[in-house]
Amino acid sequence: MQHKNRNILLFTILTLSLLLLLLLNISLGSVSIPIKDVFYSLTGGNSSKETWDYIIVNYRLPKAIAAILVGIGLAISGLLMQTLFRNPLAGPDVLGLSSGASLGVATVILGAGFLPAFLASFLLSSYGIILASSLGSFLVLLAVLSVSQRLRDTMAILIVGLMFGSLTSAIVGTLTYFSSAEQLQKFTFWSLGNLGNLSWSSIVILSVCVVIGLFLSLLNIKPLNALLLGENYARSMGMNYKRTRLIIILATSILTGSITAFAGPIAFIGLAVPHIAKLVFQTSNHTILFWSTLLLGAIIMLICDSISQLPGSDITLPINAVTSLFGAPIVIWLLLRKRKMMN
Repeated sequence: MQHKNRNILLFTILTLSLLLLLLLNISLGSVSIPIKDVFYSLTGGNSSKETWDYIIVNYRLPKAIAAILVGIGLAISGLLMQTLFRNPLAGPDVLGLSSGASLGVATVILGAGFLPAFLASFLLSSYGIILASSLGSFLVLLAVLSVSQRLRDTMAILIVGLMFGSLTSAIVGTLTYFSSAEQLQKFTFWSLGNLGNLSWSSIVILSVCVVIGLFLSLLNIKPLNALLLGENYARSMGMNYKRTRLIIILATSILTGSITAFAGPIAFIGLAVPHIAKLVFQTSNHTILFWSTLLLGAIIMLICDSISQLPGSDITLPINAVTSLFGAPIVIWLLLRKRKMMN
């Protein structure tokens, strides 16, 4: 009972923190907007200045929603992969999907010079980049799903995913070697991640993809708990292991592929947030871990996005750099603290 009350308290704190951070995130930027004006604007009222309403609705709110969706999707993907492969170092990119997306974008950006002008101009637009990224992820997904149907050993799928990642990285490396400085700069900017260039239509598409991925993940809460005790135990409990593995891979692919397509490859979140959730809630029950990982992913991504905006400045730091700089020390500290408590 005490443990249940503790979890309720923690979930309440996390939910309130998420709402507060959402308001704070929208208020920060090159133009500082008071939190009370942000609240009035979001609840159907008007802020003190008309320009603030325009900035909030057209720029700040889509960016904040993108941060929440990215944080949720990557964190849940990391939880699924770590449980499926029973590997604490597994993350959303272990299936090679992020590398596949990078290959699609690299092919378009670095190979645009070999295409007709009208086709190159479309592919180099924001929707062209999203299409190329999605196609790259989808092709790697098809390859991984095809292999997963032929292999019984889950660890073999992990190795195959990593090999696909290495193969696509090698092709990207070859393309960059023969590219111009301008092409390299554009590809580098994409690879650093960006939450600020999404239109409302892009946000809607990303939201639908994340909801589908979360729904597929929710279907596997009980199987995920069974997988903690090993593949053989899960089978002995009557679980259709092959089908469960397929749904988990599909859910991760939809989440990771869509996020990478719209926001670029974003590091740390998928690897670290599940560990933070386990340490904070002190449980391995996926019924609790699913929702705690979801909330923490959104919160940490909003914090990182707020830091990247450098409040009061026109400069915006790459979100990828911030997630790693902010997150890696926290995870190291939490793991050291956990070890100290166990001694």
